Amino acid sequence: MFENLEQLMKTIRERKNSSPDKSYTNRLLNDKNLSVAKVKEEIGELVEAVEQDSNKIHEAADVLYHLMVYLEANNIKIEDVMSELKKRQK
Repeated sequence: MFENLEQLMKTIRERKNSSPDKSYTNRLLNDKNLSVAKVKEEIGELVEAVEQDSNKIHEAADVLYHLMVYLEANNIKIEDVMSELKKRQK
């Protein structure tokens, strides 16, 4: 199941080298204002979807994608985040 997230992270990192004209991910990686705006927008849409009990899975997927791009754009490695979460397990 989590191999999908690993593949997504691999794709995000590969898109760093692609053309911003052809890659939405590349645009997000190189425009931090756009990236943070999309994270905020998608979280708002997820909250609304949960409140309305509709489209929750789609919106949650959008949040995960945009958050992973935002982390990568800001040199926050998902591996480090996962390591931190592991440390917090009791």
